[in-house]
Amino acid sequence: MASESRRTPVLFSRGSWGEASRIADILRKETIGGALLLVGAVLALLWANSPWSDSYESLRGLTFGPSVLHLDLSAATWAADGLLAIFFFVAGLELKREFVAGDLRTPARAVVPIAAATGGVLVPAAFYVVVNLDSGGLRGWAIPTATDIAFALAVLAIIGRNLPSALRTFLLTLAVVDDLLAIVIIAIFYTAHLSVGPMLLALIPLAAFTFLVQRRVRSWWLLLPLAFAAWALVHASGVHATVAGVLLGFAVPVLRSEKAGGPDAGPGLAEHFEHRFRPLSAGVAVPVFAFFSAGVAINGEGGGLGKALSDPVALGVIAGLVIGKPIGITLATWLVARFTRARLDPDLGWVDVAGLAVLGGIGFTVSLLIGELAFEAGSERDAHVKIAVLAGSLTAALIATIILRVRNRQYQVIHAAETADLDHDGIPDVYSDPDDAGDPRPR
Repeated sequence: MASESRRTPVLFSRGSWGEASRIADILRKETIGGALLLVGAVLALLWANSPWSDSYESLRGLTFGPSVLHLDLSAATWAADGLLAIFFFVAGLELKREFVAGDLRTPARAVVPIAAATGGVLVPAAFYVVVNLDSGGLRGWAIPTATDIAFALAVLAIIGRNLPSALRTFLLTLAVVDDLLAIVIIAIFYTAHLSVGPMLLALIPLAAFTFLVQRRVRSWWLLLPLAFAAWALVHASGVHATVAGVLLGFAVPVLRSEKAGGPDAGPGLAEHFEHRFRPLSAGVAVPVFAFFSAGVAINGEGGGLGKALSDPVALGVIAGLVIGKPIGITLATWLVARFTRARLDPDLGWVDVAGLAVLGGIGFTVSLLIGELAFEAGSERDAHVKIAVLAGSLTAALIATIILRVRNRQYQVIHAAETADLDHDGIPDVYSDPDDAGDPRPR
């Protein structure tokens, strides 16, 4: 029986201690970033609905930057195109890390989050399209497809402190793949015009940046000007500038030495950059973007709550986030289990998958960004999208809270087992005990 169980694929099995501790460190930073994101969004909402709302709009429209480079942009545009490039640079680093040395390097472990992320994009988009077939708002189909990991982790910090490490890892990996799909969607479907010249020119600083980082050069005075040049040229090409962030992230090597052989070669420049830029992304870039994007007049003439909720665009966004996301993620995961004959980890049930899938319906940063690209920033429908994203994300957070709190006692038992360190060697016993009877999960 033991040998048979070891041959049976197990979904949401516990990974290695090194991977678990790395993920835990990332999640701590993203949780702090999520709290700051919420602070920025709340401040924006309060200001936009106060007697001083005109000053908020004036701040959003404040223009600065070198006009000779056509970068005299508004503060809101700098936040969306500039600061979010840092967010996507970190996403690119994390995605490459996952594919080279993380869970995604193993097909058996990669298939679940990749399938779940794909389902979590296709099904919400389908819900949105069905609601908006006759509304003229089909351009916003991608708005409800993104999961905001920082916002989701901020919710988890309140209601899911004991969530098993495998579920946390799954949520993070799903969000990373989700970010990749989002940037592909933005590059392909939300490029209004393409200037080939600047796009080709962008390859020069990108190639130089790649050459230097592949040789483990860390000199900021060399790398930052090249990164900025690549970003500026991508921006000038008409492709959304955040694409440059992902491309630069993909260029950075993950392993210390590619000749050392596989993941055991140790951490490389990607981990160094991630340590440097993740706090900037989570603590500055995303909260500032939230501040400049979330400010919408709830009772305003164009973006009022009642008018927004009568707009099929807003209804499609809410339906996609609250209904489409959970169905897409859960169904895709179930299909993987069905066709690979895998079974869930014995400690977990499908209700746990459903709770995490509902949490995946929290869409904020990328959803707001796509909303601004789909409908002109500052337009009536852009305001409706913001209200819908906020309403849908809060609804998803509340439903996920109910589901995960019901299972909290079981999570406490799992958490106690995963953190017990009776031999005081700094490594929880479940990761260091090779004789953990009958447990088929990898150490």
